[in-house]
Order: sequence, then C-alpha cells, then structure tokens
Amino acid sequence: MQNFVHLRVHSEYSITDSILNVNDIVSLAHTDNMGAVAITDLHNMFALIKFYKASRDRGIKPIVGAEVNIESSDNTFYKVLILAKNNAGYKDLCELITRSFVTNKIADIPYIKEEWLFTNIWQNLIVLSGGLYGDIGQLIIQNKSTLAVNKAKSWALAFPDSYYIELQRINNPHTNLVIEELLHIAHQLKLPVVATHPVQFGTAKDFEAHEVRVCVADSCQLDDEKRVSKFTNEQYFMSQSEMIERFSDIPSSIENTLAIAKRCNFEITLGKYFLPNFVAPNGLELNDYLGVLANDGLDKRLIEMYPEEVIRAEHETTYRSRLETEIKTIIQMGFPGYFLIVADFINWAKQNNVPVGPGRGSGAGSLVAFVLGITDVEPLRYGLLFERFLNPERVSMPDFDIDFCQDRRELVIEYVKDKYGADAVAQIATFGTMSSKAVIKDVGRVLGLPYGLCDSISKLIMNTPAKSFALEEAYTKFDDLKAKIDNADDEVQRLWDLSLQLEDLTRSVGKHAAGVLIAPSRLTDFCPLYLADGMQ
Repeated sequence: MQNFVHLRVHSEYSITDSILNVNDIVSLAHTDNMGAVAITDLHNMFALIKFYKASRDRGIKPIVGAEVNIESSDNTFYKVLILAKNNAGYKDLCELITRSFVTNKIADIPYIKEEWLFTNIWQNLIVLSGGLYGDIGQLIIQNKSTLAVNKAKSWALAFPDSYYIELQRINNPHTNLVIEELLHIAHQLKLPVVATHPVQFGTAKDFEAHEVRVCVADSCQLDDEKRVSKFTNEQYFMSQSEMIERFSDIPSSIENTLAIAKRCNFEITLGKYFLPNFVAPNGLELNDYLGVLANDGLDKRLIEMYPEEVIRAEHETTYRSRLETEIKTIIQMGFPGYFLIVADFINWAKQNNVPVGPGRGSGAGSLVAFVLGITDVEPLRYGLLFERFLNPERVSMPDFDIDFCQDRRELVIEYVKDKYGADAVAQIATFGTMSSKAVIKDVGRVLGLPYGLCDSISKLIMNTPAKSFALEEAYTKFDDLKAKIDNADDEVQRLWDLSLQLEDLTRSVGKHAAGVLIAPSRLTDFCPLYLADGMQ
C-alpha cells in the first residue's frame, strides 16, 4: 500500500550532486511499492523522457518538476521546488527555466526572478517552499520571522491552493528551529505542509561514491581538510516506512505527498512526429508540391546524366516508375514535409556558397532525395535501395546524414531561424559521461592518487574505434588489467570500486556541433532551453 511519495529526488542529470540514474530511481520506487515518484533535478528537466518511459513501464506515476534557483527582489538567492500539475504547467515551467537561462544568468548560474512569479497567478504549478534552503527557511535562520510570514503570503497569492510549506529533517543544526517556525507559519496562514527528503543516492553506503562525484564536479580532493561537505549520509532514497517514522508527529505532511501526487497529471505523446510548418507556394498541399518538385528535379537530373535525348528516353520510364513509388511511400508514411524542409535548407546552402557533402548513409538510396538536391548520389546507378531508408513495414523517422562546411554551417542555422522563427530553432544539447577510462582518472585525482598510477590502469583498458569497453567487461577481457586489480592494494581497490559506481554517469552538458532541432511552434511548447556556460 502506498503511504508516501518522494517529491525531491535528484538524478545524475543534476550534473554535480547525484549518482542516481533514472532507472535506479524508478527501481527504488518500484521495490518500495511507491505508486508515484518525482525527479526534480537542479534547474533542468534533462531526464524527462527517460523518466517518463521508465516510470510508465514499471507502472509508476511520473511527477514532473525541478528544483529551481530564485533571485529575490533584494538580490538574495535561494531555491524552491516547482511541480507541474498538468501539461499546461509543464509548459509554464519550460518557459520559466528557459527565460532564466536566456535572460538572467549570474556567474553562469540561471535564476528565475521572484517578480516573474509574484506578478502572475499560476494555476498549473505547485510550489514547495524549499525547506532549509528556501527563502522562508533562510529568513527563519536569520531571525526575520515577520518577513518570512510576508513572503509566504506572497507565494500563497501567486500560487492559490498550490503553495506548500516544505518540511525536511536532515542533519543540520537549524533543522528543529526551522521546522518549529515553519509549522507556526503554516498554522497562522492556513497553509498545508509536506514532508520531503533530498535524495542524491540510493543507500547510505553510497555516500562516499556520492562525495567523490561532488569532488569531481568541484575539482577538489575528497580528503582536503578545507573542504566542507554540503551533504550527509542520510540523503539516500528512504523507504516509505522510514519517512513515515521520521514525520510520525506530523502525519499531515506525509499525507500531503499523496495529495500532491494525485494533483500532478502529466502526459507526453510518444511516437508522434512534430514537424515544422513548411508552407508550399501557390496554396499547394505538401503532397502535391513534393510531386511537382520531384518531377521537375528529375527532368533536370536526367538531362545532366543523359545529355543525348534518345538515350535519355530509353531510361526515363525506369526513373519515373522508381520516383512514383518513392513519392507514394513518402506520402503514405506522412513525410513529404520532412523532405521539403531538408531540401529547402540544403539548396539554400548550395546557392549561398556553403559547401555541402554529397550525402551518405541509407538516405543516399532515395531517388527523391537525389532529384530534390538533398543528395548528389544517383541511387539507381549504384543499385542503392530506397527501402533501406524508408520502409512502410518499419515506420521510423527519416534520417539524412548531411555534411556542411564547419566554417559556414552557422549561416545555414541562421537561415533556418529566419524561416521558422528563432524561438522554434535551437542546437541540440549533448551529455558527456564518465567513461571507463576517464572515470579511473577522475576518481584517482579526487582520491589524491598519483597520476602515473591512474594512467597506467586506464591504459590497460584498450578501447578501439569500433568498441569501448565498460570496466567490468574490460576486467574480464584484458588479463593485465585483471591481474592489476586482483593483486591491488587497498588504495587501488578503493579506486576501482568507486569507479565502478560512478562509471557512465553524466558529467557535463555540451552543444552538438551541428545537430539542430526545429519545432512547429515555440520550442518551449516541448522542452525548456539550456544556454551553455559562457554564452549569451
């Protein structure tokens, strides 16, 4: 039976302070018969799709939200937790996070301004006050009780019936004072309270691995006497029974986790493609326009390939038949817009002196792509099959491998922004991970081990361009590595064990060199935007 729901859980996508991947979180919730769980990463929702799929697969309700940075009107900073009640709330949160990245980064940290929140009435979001690290908690610690009450009133007005006083019992000298005052404020203003627990790792024994991960992010050593840990060994995924016992004196705070879970109902449409709105000229339908362009393009290609009319006539029937078959398949699968969009920006590039590759991959098997100018490889001449690119029996998004000159590709991106709208176009984020070789060096550096020692172990993992080995796989594959670990002293064994725990965790966020996302409307209708450090 479900009695409690975790609403404050960080995944590895918080980048600096969690060693839990999405599947870990869902499995922990499932094992404890938790019917719902939230992932509320620090000022992002990178984990959303993985989390949504994994939760639904295990019969768990995913609660969507984020712990966000707030800049107050008096230039102080704090954090609160924001949850989406529904799809409209998710879009609101996307807008807020995006706006903070694009317009209000301070020392490379994005902040949502208080005024953005307090000057509107938000019907589709739920706010949790942030516990010790929220504005109310911080004001209590500073003995500013009156101001704390007034701030709580402001939140309650902006989020009617959706602002909760957040209670946390973690190992902090201010915990008891803050909870006592928070309960007083909640009673005075008739606000609900909710119990949360900041989760960064799975079990208490994972604390050391978590601290190593934090040190990797902070570029410091684990045993540095000057280092002050921001976390405690209690910040693991506590069971429902542990949380109920922890707040046995405030049962409503436990019950309200279930109430909040019931209020949060968010759904993603998976398996549906949302293409940009390509407008065909003269009021033509996309299907018809594709046919016109493709046939016109074939006329030109045939002249290029077969300048002599007699020889051209001998081959034309074969090409027309293949073209008609491909067009029918493209229309049947719903992708005429995709071909027209890609052809448009590729031909613009060619006309504006941006070097474009001839095409590679399965897309080179499409005659339609060839006659539209997407590729410059003639598929019939080389016996290339269209079915390897698009097949009605295996419906998947077309995928052209397009190469633009790196010195001028920005011009193409700007053209796309001008055509579809700057708020509908962005480059794709990428995630760097702690790979098997890199994690050995990262962990070794944090443990203060000699570089030569860590490098010698890393070199025993002999990856190839075609194959990268995970640590456990490398251990069984390479005898020298196995011997090194089997005969290791305590410090090397500690290095190996911690590396196994941290391997493949997300380490950083970057920008894809050329991957571009184009949406049919504002991108924030689908996801929040991220602005990399150092960018404006």
